[in-house]
Amino acid sequence: MMIVGLTGGIGSGKSTVANMFRELGVPVYNSDVEAKNLMNSSANIKKEIQGLLGEQSYLDGKLNRDYVAKKVFGNKGLLKALNGIVHPAVREHFLGWSKGQKAQYVIQEAAIIFENGNREFYDKIILVTAPIPTRISRVMHRDGSTEAQVEQRIKNQLPDSQKEKYSDFIIANIELEKTRHEVMRIHQELLKLGA
Repeated sequence: MMIVGLTGGIGSGKSTVANMFRELGVPVYNSDVEAKNLMNSSANIKKEIQGLLGEQSYLDGKLNRDYVAKKVFGNKGLLKALNGIVHPAVREHFLGWSKGQKAQYVIQEAAIIFENGNREFYDKIILVTAPIPTRISRVMHRDGSTEAQVEQRIKNQLPDSQKEKYSDFIIANIELEKTRHEVMRIHQELLKLGA
């Protein structure tokens, strides 16, 4: 079974693309959702995060997301250390999940494949892109974030121009119909590769 990485910067529309693959019957693992689940359910991860960021990282046993975000955004060292706790746990969880799937290929949706140096984990990588102003507008609308907050998050990720060099497929997610057409084309190609 092939393992395909699906990535893209914040606001690029990776979740929209992931849902299009799901509609085609492809098993998709959402790393962000599973990371949040693991941060709330794993005693080891909780202990390590509290050791790194302090007791206030959790309120009533649940991750204090606002507190954690304030601590790590703008502090690359802390963000890297947090990722060093969470990402290996997500990787292990994903591998267990993928073994239970019956498909020619599975997709792991993950925001920072390149930033973490995880390219070698995947047989193929799909990059979702969109113009920066579009991405900023999408995230502001979705999360109620300010323009400055979104720009800060974009700065924490590699630019698309660097990611494109290492991606096998690139989807410019601007018009939904064109995106859907690209997803179908890539799906057919992956099925041929996995046959």
